[in-house]
Amino acid sequence: MVHRPGLLSTVQDLGRPGLAHLAVPRSGAADPDSLRLANRLVGNPETAAGVETTLLGAELRLTADRWIAVTGAPGPLSVQGRAVDPDRAIHLPAGRLLRIGPAERGVRRYLAVAGGVAVPPVLGSRASDLLSGIGPPPLRAGQTLPLGEETGRPPAAVDVAPRPGLDGEIWLRLLPGPRHDRFGAAATAALAGGTYRVSTESNRIGVRLAGPAVVATEDAELLSEGMVLGSVQIPAGGQPLIFLVDHPTTGGYPVIGVVHPDDMWRVAQARPGDTVRFRWQPARAAIS
Repeated sequence: MVHRPGLLSTVQDLGRPGLAHLAVPRSGAADPDSLRLANRLVGNPETAAGVETTLLGAELRLTADRWIAVTGAPGPLSVQGRAVDPDRAIHLPAGRLLRIGPAERGVRRYLAVAGGVAVPPVLGSRASDLLSGIGPPPLRAGQTLPLGEETGRPPAAVDVAPRPGLDGEIWLRLLPGPRHDRFGAAATAALAGGTYRVSTESNRIGVRLAGPAVVATEDAELLSEGMVLGSVQIPAGGQPLIFLVDHPTTGGYPVIGVVHPDDMWRVAQARPGDTVRFRWQPARAAIS
């Protein structure tokens, strides 16, 4: 049962790939590697649904004894007021209060429960999509989430699973986008040489940045065209916007570049005020 949902807590799995032609975004966990890790720690398939919390965490109680794991952004974690370690499997007795504390760095934390969260799937996924409204709504106090049957046991004991750090500036590799040719050398150099701050207006749809303006050499507006995860769109004001998992499937501003998929977890964990910098990568470095 949800005791306290926090700022924004949602059910997420790995999303709805392959439906963009129907105007359905992929959605799913903003930091999918963290959800995959949490699921592995409790013996779930990586595709199982869990809970994604935002900044302030959440408090929950289970109605049955289950293994749980919390991964993602670092922060305090406790069971019935007693501190426990994140990034490891924990046996949580029924009725005990699990407190997922505020993220100390980063934004999003992930709770996996053995058996997974078994809300009804929509279009093949249990993910909550904030833009389209597809999937379950954000968690609310007093809500009870159904759990699936346990399919296995946690793997061999892990003291603490290793996780990449979130300290310092966030560096993002940037591949040339489909409208890269609408920007001159000065604009592309400004983007790579500038220091940007994450705006408070950021969410699961996109991360807005504030910093040196990036100015197109041609009219900024286009006919709407397809957008992908990690697209760096340049609106009329010249401030970059990085599309996250609940992004629209089309957009009318030019995309100067696309963040390398291996760096998107950093975007998902970028919190307001964090510093973001870009470095251009050649197109051949795209993805294997």
